[in-house]
Amino acid sequence: MSTATQAPAPLRPEPSVEAASGRPGVPFTRLVRVELRKLVDTRAGRWLGVVTGGIAVVAVVAFLVWGEAADATFEGLLGIATLPLVVLLPVLGIMTATAEWSQRTGLVTFALEPHRGRVVLAKLLAAVVLGLAVVAVSVAAVALAHLVGSLARDVPTAWGVPTGLALGLVLALVVYLVQGVAFGLVFLNTPVAIVASLLLPTVFSIVTSLVDGFERVAAWIDLSRVTEPLTAGTMAGQDWAHLATASLVWLGVPLAVGTWRVVTKEIA
Repeated sequence: MSTATQAPAPLRPEPSVEAASGRPGVPFTRLVRVELRKLVDTRAGRWLGVVTGGIAVVAVVAFLVWGEAADATFEGLLGIATLPLVVLLPVLGIMTATAEWSQRTGLVTFALEPHRGRVVLAKLLAAVVLGLAVVAVSVAAVALAHLVGSLARDVPTAWGVPTGLALGLVLALVVYLVQGVAFGLVFLNTPVAIVASLLLPTVFSIVTSLVDGFERVAAWIDLSRVTEPLTAGTMAGQDWAHLATASLVWLGVPLAVGTWRVVTKEIA
């Protein structure tokens, strides 16, 4: 007596969370808005933005009071305002990346959006958007300070800024901001990431300047060195290759490692 055999039923993929619940996933634009709200609504993020713009304004005002009138052009004041932004904008990026781990809200965030890679990308874009907003406010404050200083000193205004210089300053600030996000993702701890982002590039620059034979290597991977032509508005052909290589080392690799850590890390 033979038994009838039945063909196995074809395997069907498990329905996704969105399909099982009958609801669409969280739109990416909403994720970016949420990350922006986290930065603005928290006391630390709000005060960091205020302090960043405030220090830039104070530096400009101090130069107007004690600096040479001939150097108080809009271009010169813009360069002075950039100095504190280079230091403080990476801290903004670090706080964006470490928010869930320093405030212990990761369980809520990743429960609402299980795809952690989308959250990482939303954090990166939110940090860039807020950073550009801080830069725009600082530029407006510099313009006002230049106008008031020119009227107070009874000297003509000088508004001319080369396009390459203006775009280079913005790009350099974005590079340092993204570096802050990358270091925040790697360490997932705000104080450690801040110290590392300030200490590691500085130590690397010192070592490469002191050790013979590292000079050519530093020209390709020293981030502070490769961004000098950007802030001076003198970028040439090979300078872009230097910037790309250094960005790969100080931005690309930490971003990849940090994203992997966020995606695979257990949430307590």
